[in-house]
Amino acid sequence: MILNVVLSVLGGLGLWFGFEFGKDLKNNSDQFEEHTDWTTAGLIGMVTNFFDTLGIGSFAPTTALLRTFDQIKDQYLPGTLNVCCTIPVIAEAFIFISVIEVEIVTLVSMLVAATLGAWIGAGVVANLPEKKVQYGMAIALFVTALFMFLGQTGLMPVGGEALGLQGIKLVVAVVGNFILGALMTLGIGLYAPCMALIYMLGMSPRVAFPIMMGSCAFLMPVASVKFIKEGAYNRKISLAISILGLVGVFVAAYIVKSLPLNILTWLVIGVVLYTSITMFKEAIGNEEVKEEEVVS
Repeated sequence: MILNVVLSVLGGLGLWFGFEFGKDLKNNSDQFEEHTDWTTAGLIGMVTNFFDTLGIGSFAPTTALLRTFDQIKDQYLPGTLNVCCTIPVIAEAFIFISVIEVEIVTLVSMLVAATLGAWIGAGVVANLPEKKVQYGMAIALFVTALFMFLGQTGLMPVGGEALGLQGIKLVVAVVGNFILGALMTLGIGLYAPCMALIYMLGMSPRVAFPIMMGSCAFLMPVASVKFIKEGAYNRKISLAISILGLVGVFVAAYIVKSLPLNILTWLVIGVVLYTSITMFKEAIGNEEVKEEEVVS
């Protein structure tokens, strides 16, 4: 019964997001970004959300690919990542929450914590200047690559058998997910650090999927609506990925189901690190240009 309530609330958040997103697209239909290509953005979203469903995460590879193909201005990356992946991630959450057992108090507590964190974080990130976004995204990508590296090398905890938490462990999980929810609005993908948190607290690796995907699904509509109201996102990318990203999710969940992802994960780590370094360099370059303008 409580699980049905959770899914109903998630459905309600999805409808709210869809209404706000649709209204903004309609009101700004003449302001779609000319430098963004529909097909390129959509295919990027389909691929990254396909692998997101299999557990790799979509924020870091989506960032890398959008920048590689020159589809977006860095200033709009955090908002775009949240808005464009909201619908695909909600679909993922419905799939995994419905089929994988997890203790309900632990699940609900962590979902609420992540959502509150995102609500606070999005209000701050939406108004950051491009230079600060570049620094923040560079750090976010580096942290994501670090967690992926730890998982690949076996240096991250491997988890236990617990389906839920109690006492101090539950408190740690709630506080940790609150922080991760806030950081996700800056572009730090929640999957890898949330998985590390779950493993560290002795929970079963299987329950990581409904918790991390559910956390993202609950926090992303909340954060995304803030980004939408601020106009701090790329509309064309968000619409393209919302549609084709959903296709990627269903193909991964119901057709492919599993893949040997070891080599691909190492490739993603390399691409994410490269993107982090280039973003650091561009942020430093922006500072140098501004200093020259002040001197002149």
